[in-house]
Amino acid sequence: MAIIITSVLLAIIGLFLGGGGLWLVMLGGSFFYLFAGLMFIVTAILLFMRNVAALWLYAILVLVALVWAIWEVGFDWWQLGPRGGIIILIGLWLLTPWIRRPLGFRSPAGVDYAANPWPLAIPLIVSIFVAIYSMTTDPHDRSGDLPTTVAANAPMGGDVPNGEWHQYGRTPFGQRYSPLDQINVQNVANLKEVWRYQTGDVKRPDDIGETTYQVTPLKVGDTLYLCTPHNLAIALDAQTGKEKWKYDPNSGMNPDRQHQTCRGVTYYHDQTATAGAPCADRVYLPTSDARLIALDAANGKVCTSFANQGMLHLEAGMKYNPAGYYYSTSPPVAVADKIIVGGAVNDNYSTQEQSGVIRAFDIKTGALIWNWDSGNPDQTNPLPPGQTYTTNSPNSWSVFSVDQALGMVYIPLGNQVPDQLGMGRSANVERFSSSVVALDINTGQLKWVQQFVHHDLWDMDVPAQPVLFDMTKSDGTVVPALVASTKQGDIYVLDRRTGAPLIPFKEIPAPGGAIPEDHTAPTQPVSDLTFSPPPLQEKDMWGVTLFDQLACRIAFHRYKYEGRYTPPSLKGSIIYPGNFGTFNWGSVAVDPERQIMFGMPTYLAFTSRLVPRAEIPPRGQDQKGSEQGLNRNDGAPYGVYMGPFLGPLGIPCQAPPWGYVAGVDLRSGKIAYKHKNGTVHDMTPLPLPFKVGVPGIGGPIITKGGVAFLGAAVDNYLRAYDVTTGRQLWQARLPAGGQATPTTYTAGDNKQYVVMVAGGHGSIGTTPGDYVIAYRLP
Repeated sequence: MAIIITSVLLAIIGLFLGGGGLWLVMLGGSFFYLFAGLMFIVTAILLFMRNVAALWLYAILVLVALVWAIWEVGFDWWQLGPRGGIIILIGLWLLTPWIRRPLGFRSPAGVDYAANPWPLAIPLIVSIFVAIYSMTTDPHDRSGDLPTTVAANAPMGGDVPNGEWHQYGRTPFGQRYSPLDQINVQNVANLKEVWRYQTGDVKRPDDIGETTYQVTPLKVGDTLYLCTPHNLAIALDAQTGKEKWKYDPNSGMNPDRQHQTCRGVTYYHDQTATAGAPCADRVYLPTSDARLIALDAANGKVCTSFANQGMLHLEAGMKYNPAGYYYSTSPPVAVADKIIVGGAVNDNYSTQEQSGVIRAFDIKTGALIWNWDSGNPDQTNPLPPGQTYTTNSPNSWSVFSVDQALGMVYIPLGNQVPDQLGMGRSANVERFSSSVVALDINTGQLKWVQQFVHHDLWDMDVPAQPVLFDMTKSDGTVVPALVASTKQGDIYVLDRRTGAPLIPFKEIPAPGGAIPEDHTAPTQPVSDLTFSPPPLQEKDMWGVTLFDQLACRIAFHRYKYEGRYTPPSLKGSIIYPGNFGTFNWGSVAVDPERQIMFGMPTYLAFTSRLVPRAEIPPRGQDQKGSEQGLNRNDGAPYGVYMGPFLGPLGIPCQAPPWGYVAGVDLRSGKIAYKHKNGTVHDMTPLPLPFKVGVPGIGGPIITKGGVAFLGAAVDNYLRAYDVTTGRQLWQARLPAGGQATPTTYTAGDNKQYVVMVAGGHGSIGTTPGDYVIAYRLP
C-alpha cells in the first residue's frame, strides 16, 4: 500500500512541476522544473511497477538538483532549502523498508532482501552535508568596522541640552544622535524595562488599513510629549511614565484618509514670554483633519491666541478640498518664530486633490508669512484673496531639517499625483518632483534644488528627513553637508549651502517602454554611495517549496522587468526597489563627531499594473485607492493595481534577506558593514527565531556610547547594536509592532532612558497596540 500511495504522490508532484516547468520554459525560464517533473513521473511509474530502477533514477534527480541549486545560488541555505527540501525528504522516504522491500528480491534460499539503499543514500548524504555547511555560511553578510576618530567641535544643530530630545531628529539637524554615553557597548545588555504606559488609543474596527503608530516622543525638561494615531496629544513624566495631561482634538474618522497616523508633535519655547505665563511653552499638534493646534505645554489647554481660537486650518487656499485627502502626518518645524508646515496628499486617489504647498506661519499668531508651491515656485508672498495654490503639486509629507545659521530649511519632496502617470506634468513639476529643495527661512524663496529621480513614474518620493552634519574632506577642509536617503537606495551627500554633490553621482541610461501617452527619462541619477540592489533575476525568485518558487518564477517572466526604473505597464511591471523603498520616513542616523551613518536598508519588490479607465469597476468600499490594491486615479486615463510582489503563500517572491542594518563611513563614502536584521518570529504561524533578515519601516538612533537602537522590523523587537561593527548587543520583546523611531534622554534621577513606542503598522500587518515603553540600566 505504501508504494502505491507514494507512486500516486510522486505522479501528482511530477504533473505539477512538469506542467508548470513547461510553462516556465515557454516563457524563457529554467528547464530544471520540467526536468524534475518528468523525473518524478518516471520514478512514480517505476515504483508502481516495483522496479528498483526507481531508486537509481531518483538518485540522478537528487544529484542534478544539488548541482543546479549550487550553480544558481551557491551555498546560501535560505535559497538551497526550498530547492532541495521536498526532493530530499522524498528521497529519505524512498530509503525506508516500506519502499525498498517491494523493490528487492528473494534469494534462492527463500530470504527476502530489500533493494540496495546506497545508490540513493550517497547523493542524499552529500546533499545533507552541503545543507549543513551552507547553514554555517552567510554569503550576504558584509563585515567591517566604522572609524572611531572624533572630529572636534562637531555641531549638532540647535541649542538642545545633552539629556533632552527637542525635535523629531533630536535637533534641527535631524541627526538622531544623542551625546549620552551612560548606556554603552559594554553595559547595554543589562537594559531593563522600567515603566510602560498605554495611551488608550487603539486601532478601531472602522479604521483604515494604514493605521499606524509612528511617533517619536520629545523630551523637554522633565516631560515627554507625544501624539497617537488618532491625534491625541499626551504629556508624560519622563522618569515615571505617569500621565500629566491628555488632549483630544476630536479629528473624527474618515474612510477617505489614506493614512491614520502621527509621527510627532512640535515643541516651541517663547523666549519673550514671562516664565510660567500661559502658552509660554507650546506643543503644536498636526491632525488628520488638516488642522494644526497650539497647546500649552504645561497643561494641554488650547492656546486661543494662535490662529482661529488655537486652530490653524491647513486646507485654506486649496482649489479642491475633498475631505480626507489632505492632512499633516509629520511634525512641522519651529524656527525663527515661524512654524513651517507641509502636508500629506493621498496617493493616486484623484487628479483634483490639494496642493503640496509648503507654508510658514507666525508661530505665535498663525498669520501666514510665506508660501512655496512647487507648481508656482516664484510666488512666495502670501497669495492674494481669490487665488489658489497649484492643484496636485509635489508635496512634502515627511520631516524638514533646518540650518538657522545658513538661513535655510531643507524639504524632501514627493511626486505629483498620480504617481505612475507622467503625461501633462508642468516644467515646474518635472523640476521639483522627488528632490530636496532648500528654501530661505525668512522668505520661502528657493535657494537650490537637487533632484534624485527624473520624470518619476514609481512613487520614489524623497521620504526621509535630510540629515545635516559638517563633513571633513580628505584635504582637511570642513564643509556643511546634507545626507539624503532615498527609496531607491542611493545615499546623496550634498553641500547644504549649494546642493552640489560631496560624494559624486552620475547619470546612467534608464529603461524605456512607457505607455504611448507617456515617456520615460533617458537617464537617471545613481550615487556612488548606494544600497540599491542588483537587478532581479529568475534565480532570485523564492518560495518555501519548489511549488511556490516555480509560481514566482512564472510570475517573474510574465511581468515587464528591465531592472531599476522599469516603467509601469498594462501587462504589469516589477518595481524594484519597491514603493516602501530601501529607505523610508525612518531616515538614517548620523554621528556628527565620528562622521558615520547607521541605517536599515530594506528590499521588497512591488508590482505596478496600469488599468484603463473603462476597465475600473464602480467605486466601492475598498476601491477608492490605497498603497496596495487598486488605486483609482479618478480623473486620469488609468488606475493602477500595486502591491508587494508576493507568492501564492503571501511571502515575498524574491529571496531573503529582505532587511539589514548597515554602517557607512561618510568621510570616505564607503559601506563598512551590512548584516541581516530581524527574524521570522512574527511572520509565520510558529514563533520561529530564524534570522532571515526581514523588512521593516521605522528609524534608528545612535548614541555617543557607541550604541544604535532600532525597532522597525516586522518582528516585534527593539534591538541595540554596536555602531562600530553592526553586531547586535541586546533585544527586548515588544507587545506590538515597533514601527517608530526610539528616543533617549536623561531624567531627574540622572539615569539615561531609552523609550520606544509600540503600536504596529497597518500596511505591513504588525501587531497593533498603544504602548510607550521605557528602558534603563538597573
